Amino acid sequence: MTKSSDEARRQLDRIVALGYPDVADISAAAFRSLAQPLISALEGTELGDRILLIPTRELVSPESLISRTSINRMAGFTTMPPRDIASFMPQNGFEPPEGPFYIVLEPHTGTCYVNREPDVARKLIDSDDRLPLTLEEGLAIATQHPDWLAVKNGFNLLGSHSADGRVPSIWMSQNAPRLGSVWPNSRHTWLGNAYCLGRRGISLFR
Repeated sequence: MTKSSDEARRQLDRIVALGYPDVADISAAAFRSLAQPLISALEGTELGDRILLIPTRELVSPESLISRTSINRMAGFTTMPPRDIASFMPQNGFEPPEGPFYIVLEPHTGTCYVNREPDVARKLIDSDDRLPLTLEEGLAIATQHPDWLAVKNGFNLLGSHSADGRVPSIWMSQNAPRLGSVWPNSRHTWLGNAYCLGRRGISLFR
């Protein structure tokens, strides 16, 4: 048992309780079994508890996940249609590792990149040897750590883009998490640019 495996189990319990198995159209037991190889690998590798357990979109499509977040019982929402959300795909170099689940290391909402245009923030993140988060990873922050959204800042997710160049964003609106999007040259004082230090899939532990 490690801090990493304990934290991954805690996060798995939370998303099961939020109905992720229903989104995946499988039983809770089957959903848990898909995460078990990765959690077992974490039992032999101490990565600390600053991790995020991410189900890939092949398992759980991101369109319905914002409504499963909440802050003070206020459910998350979006005004974007489902196909618009589905269009935000990971960019080259930021694709998830293979497998139904993977781990993000040291996620952050990007407070040091607040009030930066996404195009500018992307260059800064690259120069700092960090990786921008994707849509799925940002939804995981809002799900597992809603206090980060309420206390720190909203954030852009520069690891995902739509075909027209927009990037997804999550921020507080009407006292609830909101999923929206911004253009790559737009600046917002309340938005950071979220990043992590790495991604690990089950194959990387072998």
